[in-house]
Amino acid sequence: MAWAQGRRFGRSFVRGAAVAATLLTGGAALAAEAGKPVPWQMDLQTPVTEVATEIYNFHHLLNVIMLAIVLLVLALLLIVIFRFNERAQPNPSRTTHNTMLEVAWTIVPVLILVAIAIPSFRVLRTQLSDPKADLMVKVIGHAWYWSYEYPQEVGGFKFDANLLEGEDQVKSGQPKLLATDNEMVVPVNKIVKIQVTAADVMHSWALPSFGFKIDAIPGRLNQFWFKADREGTYHGQCSELCGQRHAYMPITVKVVSDAAFQAWTAEAKTKFARVEGAGKFADAR
Repeated sequence: MAWAQGRRFGRSFVRGAAVAATLLTGGAALAAEAGKPVPWQMDLQTPVTEVATEIYNFHHLLNVIMLAIVLLVLALLLIVIFRFNERAQPNPSRTTHNTMLEVAWTIVPVLILVAIAIPSFRVLRTQLSDPKADLMVKVIGHAWYWSYEYPQEVGGFKFDANLLEGEDQVKSGQPKLLATDNEMVVPVNKIVKIQVTAADVMHSWALPSFGFKIDAIPGRLNQFWFKADREGTYHGQCSELCGQRHAYMPITVKVVSDAAFQAWTAEAKTKFARVEGAGKFADAR
């Protein structure tokens, strides 16, 4: 019976190791492409900003540390099970203290926390830095859609972005429940600051490939920055449970070249409503 139990344990261990290997080696293959999720995704979306890249690397560092700890604990358990069982050691040791072990299990966790803290602080420093903005965009959450306001320097206009549904969504070729009728358009490799608020209830503007989410709170203005390093269309969603149609207020950001951005703003000036005093953003460097 003991042999059968050991055989079953061995099979379970092999299966577990296979799953772990799949998660570690297959994660990159099954990662979501930049801007949207994919079926059977097991990794984060491809990062396209400095903040998202640092979060992505930090996430994988934590996975490696956790795997190392799990394997160490597993090895210790196996040693205890097979080396110190009643049959292998009928006369158990009476040892109650071991200075070296006590020092080790105090210092090692401290070193692990330091190894985690250093890259964590680096990510926070990047997130909280305040570079000079090349473009400001005001984002306003409504129940249940987003509106975007551009400053006077690029045309002083405002538009709403609603969920694209039915045939319109199919024709757009964009993911279901993530496409909008109007996209927020920004230039590539430019520092964009967004100022986020809400008109009614709390919302949260979140974009995984950009590596951040920021709350939209009525009566309050929150600010964040990003610099997308590649062109493309990126999708997100409201991440605050905000009411009946919370699941139907997606976010679409289109990153384009400088020339394409200039062409878009020229068209947007006539397509969208002009806003009086559109240049009046909160002070930002």
